[in-house]
Amino acid sequence: MNRYNLKYFQYNNNSLLISWPERIDQDINNDVNEFKIRLETGFKYLLEVRYSYCSLLLIFNKRIDNINRLIEKLKNLYLSRKSHSKYDRILWNIPVCYENKFALDIDIISKQNKISKENIIIMHSKVIYSVYLIGFLPGFMYLGGLDDALHIPRKKEPRLRVPKGSVAIGGEQTGIYPQQSPGGWNILGNTPINLFDKSKDVPCFAKPGDRVKFFQVSEDEYKLIKKEVELDLYELNKEVLND
Repeated sequence: MNRYNLKYFQYNNNSLLISWPERIDQDINNDVNEFKIRLETGFKYLLEVRYSYCSLLLIFNKRIDNINRLIEKLKNLYLSRKSHSKYDRILWNIPVCYENKFALDIDIISKQNKISKENIIIMHSKVIYSVYLIGFLPGFMYLGGLDDALHIPRKKEPRLRVPKGSVAIGGEQTGIYPQQSPGGWNILGNTPINLFDKSKDVPCFAKPGDRVKFFQVSEDEYKLIKKEVELDLYELNKEVLND
C-alpha cells in the first residue's frame, strides 16, 4: 500500500491539519479517505474530521495541550496500517440525457477538443469515476477519472444560472450541479435524479470514495425517470464494491 510523507500543522487551539502531496490523484484521495475512516473509529477526543482532495482537518472537543505528542500518535497510527482499510464503496449508476436541449456546451467541447459529439458522450459515459470530494454546493460531487481528451478549462465568464441536474466538465473533473446555481463548468447533459434531499436521513446518497458511472437515456426516458423521482418511486441502481 502507498504511504505518503504527511505534514502536520496545528490549525488552532483545538484542531490539526494533516496534508498529503498537493495534487489531485486517486491513490492520494483513497489514502485520505481510508485514514479518515480509521480516525473516526475511535481516536480519542476527536469531534469531527473535515476533508479535501489531499488533506484532513481534525477538530477535537478539547484544547490540544501537547501538539508534538498528538502528532507522534497520528504518525504511528498512519504508519502502523498493515494493509488497505477494507470498507464498502458504492458504485452509483446515474442516468444522463445528453440531448442538445440539455447539452448546452457540447458544441464548444466538440470544437475545442476536436471530438465528435457522439464520441464525447461515449467517452464520458464509459468511465467509472471516483468521488473525490463533496462540496461547493450540498451534494455537488467532484468526480475524478475523466478521460484526458475531454479536459477543458472552466468558462471565463460563468453562467448566472446553471440548471439543476446539469452534468458538466471543469478542467480535469466532471460533476453534477445538485441545484440551480451560478457555475462555470461546461455542460454536456442533465440527470433527472436528486443529488441532495434534506428530507432524507442521509441527504446526499454518495460519499467520498464511492464510484459513479453515467449511462445515457433518451429524452422520453429522462422524463419518465424524473416523474418517478418526483413520486419517490425511482431507485438508483447501485453495486457494493469491497476493494
